[in-house]
Amino acid sequence: MTDHHAAPRPTLEAVAERAGVSRATASRVVNGGAGVRAPLVERVQQAVAELGYVPNQAARTLVTRRNDAVAVIVAEPESRVFADPFFAQQLLGISRELTAQDSQLVLLLVEGTEDYDRVGRYLGGGHVDGALVFSLHADDPLPAIISRIGLPTVFGGRPGWSGAEGDRNILYVDSDNRGGARDAVRHLASLGRSRIATITGPLDQTASVDRLDGYHDLLPDTDPRLIVEGDFSASGGERAMAELLGRVPDLDAVFVASDLMATGALRVLREHGRRVPDDVAVVGFDDMASVAEAADPPLTTIRQDIEGMGRLMVRLLLRGLERPEDGVPRPLSSVVIPTQLVRRTSA
Repeated sequence: MTDHHAAPRPTLEAVAERAGVSRATASRVVNGGAGVRAPLVERVQQAVAELGYVPNQAARTLVTRRNDAVAVIVAEPESRVFADPFFAQQLLGISRELTAQDSQLVLLLVEGTEDYDRVGRYLGGGHVDGALVFSLHADDPLPAIISRIGLPTVFGGRPGWSGAEGDRNILYVDSDNRGGARDAVRHLASLGRSRIATITGPLDQTASVDRLDGYHDLLPDTDPRLIVEGDFSASGGERAMAELLGRVPDLDAVFVASDLMATGALRVLREHGRRVPDDVAVVGFDDMASVAEAADPPLTTIRQDIEGMGRLMVRLLLRGLERPEDGVPRPLSSVVIPTQLVRRTSA
């Protein structure tokens, strides 16, 4: 007579017994924990293979409190996220690093006020181990929601909301926006340009403020008519450039706070018969190859490692989730990545 009962699933205890280690050691190896000596790791892995042990994901989540999933929250409308190559590059870095760490990416976009309740409920529901948040604007309620939930979080960009200044518990990864802007303006000045304008990003975002501060570091007494606020889009760059030419027709250089806006600015300069760089020199910010190299003429710009920022955000978050063997959390600090000038034919 055939036994129709399936063989019982091998248990973690059976793995530990086969490997000759404690259950705690077997659990650490199976759950990817650190601090187990290599020969013991090998013995446990061999026992797992011999017994055909499969971890029970639900039980594992209870033990480790880990879902192996991370929420990526972009505080921008869908139309902007999918049209701007900056977000594609940052998400690429995040996705590659999460894949390498065997974790899933859960993308949450926040378009209007009604989305915050939905996102807050999801984050509070225990579905993810932590969150990566970027493109925040000054009055965004997300930081308060995340703080209330107590979810481990790393921010993309220097925090600018009320109460964030000086809070060492807030982790972020950013580029040296101010230093990069200084390099851009210094380069334009070195070409002998004297009427240097700037098109800023939205000034409710710290990256834009820092880039404008870098411009002011070198041009503290500049004519305020040489500064126009843009919105990080190509059409915003067109609008701002047209406004600048209307205000200051004899300007001879422009530092544009993003490559995408710079492509719009180049179009307007061409339409107005201004030769680049002969009449007007232009420097952008980002160095996204798909934008800067395809621009007409190819764009001199400030390179920031966008994909690297995404990868670093993941590493910082996952390092904060690790439980050290001695139970004492390792201190983590925010990271600011250097930028560099990339010379092409627009300046």
